Amino acid sequence: MRHHTTFRQLEIFEAIARLGSFTRAADELYLTQPTISMQMKKLADTVGVQLIEQVGKKIKLTDAGRELAQASREVFGIMDRFTMSMAERQGLKKGRLALMAVSTASYFAPRLLGEFSHKYPGIEVSLKVTNREQVLAGLADNLADLYILGQPPEDIEVEAKPFMCNPLVILAAPDHPLAGQVDIPLARLAKEPWLMREPGSGTRMAVERLFEDEGIEFRPRMDLGSNEAIKQAILAGLGIAVMSTHSLTLNPPGQFAVLKARGFPILRQWYAVYPAGRPLSAVAATFLDYLLAQDAAQARCAAP
Repeated sequence: MRHHTTFRQLEIFEAIARLGSFTRAADELYLTQPTISMQMKKLADTVGVQLIEQVGKKIKLTDAGRELAQASREVFGIMDRFTMSMAERQGLKKGRLALMAVSTASYFAPRLLGEFSHKYPGIEVSLKVTNREQVLAGLADNLADLYILGQPPEDIEVEAKPFMCNPLVILAAPDHPLAGQVDIPLARLAKEPWLMREPGSGTRMAVERLFEDEGIEFRPRMDLGSNEAIKQAILAGLGIAVMSTHSLTLNPPGQFAVLKARGFPILRQWYAVYPAGRPLSAVAATFLDYLLAQDAAQARCAAP
């Protein structure tokens, strides 16, 4: 296998294993599906065992496939560390930086990454924005250098560095009956139809915890998969929602009413997260320092 399996074949196989699709792997690697299929057949012939099974329209890794996928990630990790070591010797003139971020971070992460790229033009950067569940899966599988989360995971040992405040506020349509009122009790808010992100999102967990601590029953009316979908639902009069103030970056002032309720804003923070015990590459460490220097005065949010 050592003499016949190519690095490109492992790269293709790792993409298929990670994405769960030949088509998506082909799109990511800018290859045709026939090329993907041919390389996977050659790889299976070389190792002498079946790596992928077709179950209906879905693919599934065999035990050997899962073992090879893990080995592939380890190989790419070794190569990445070597590349970063070379970048460190060259004073960050070259190298790679891969980030994964939860969807709300899309309102500021591209700007920060763009500014960093301008400062270090030789660094190849990538950013994947997805939901919290997928970011945590990427963290578990070591798919990126740093992960941007509104709440660090509790079941994975990580280093979590706060770098920016993340106030959560209640948004409503501008003509909502509660707009303009102050000190709105949580019990009154619980009677409103609530629009929420999917179960497991950091914002949703923060809201559920607040109502639970007050002993108030909280039943969302509707789950929506994106911040923009929630905004449109609010404006359509379907309900109210808690969102990060960062999600309002692209909206004109006055488009939404921010309800003044007890316990709000919920002051949280953005975190740069990486696995505990794993040393950061020179590039990732430099980007982390860059994040921490962005807003040192607000690195820690004051209590409400």
